Amino acid sequence: MQAQERQQQILQLLEARGNVSISDLSTRMSVSDMTVRRDLAQLEEDGLLRRTHGGATRTASGSFEPPFALRARTNLEAKKAIAAEVARQLVDGQTLVLDGGSTGTAIAEALVGRNLTVCALNMRVAEILSGSPATRVMVPGGVIRPGELSLTGPAAERTLADHRFDTYVMTVSAIEASAGLTEWNIEDAAVKRAALASSGRCLVACDSSKFGNVAFARIAGLEAADLFITDAHLAAEHREMLAAAAVVTIA
Repeated sequence: MQAQERQQQILQLLEARGNVSISDLSTRMSVSDMTVRRDLAQLEEDGLLRRTHGGATRTASGSFEPPFALRARTNLEAKKAIAAEVARQLVDGQTLVLDGGSTGTAIAEALVGRNLTVCALNMRVAEILSGSPATRVMVPGGVIRPGELSLTGPAAERTLADHRFDTYVMTVSAIEASAGLTEWNIEDAAVKRAALASSGRCLVACDSSKFGNVAFARIAGLEAADLFITDAHLAAEHREMLAAAAVVTIA
């Protein structure tokens, strides 16, 4: 197992458990304690965890938004597969709004070269898509959130209100039956609501780890989504939660 694979597994375990031990990681990955310590040191240097005596813990409580650098290194294969399915769902010539975050950037990479008009709600997404002359990229006004690079505020919301898009590809922080679609950041949630109101169809793209969780700011109820695209690890209880909606699950 390569260092990147080990470190991704460590981050996934931390996301699920909150803390990990060196001895458990060593056994689980069949490597020496020293190798695990090197991986933990690298991840701590990147700001993705905090080392403790005999192991490591998350840098923040699960009640707070995980940093982009952490999210960008977890569930990578699932996000790539989800992005590929989103690309298959879109027809050339369409207009769409595309969110940011780690899943949004994966989707942008899958759409490079497509004949689409994309309103990018994130500067990373805009930069990825702007590399192809076939794709027309709109960037709304607003304020750039440090770290996330999402566009927020009244100017971004007005830009969305002034247009009508075929499809909104929404990414979310959490999905739960009663809370619906939720987001960690209030300003991001407001822009997502504006994008939803301006679009004829909504695709919600997220990996299965988001299901059953609740974030701080509500975007909308589950009924706002026309299609959920997630991975094959979606639990049976969460499949039942989405029984009234169309769902595409991929490996």
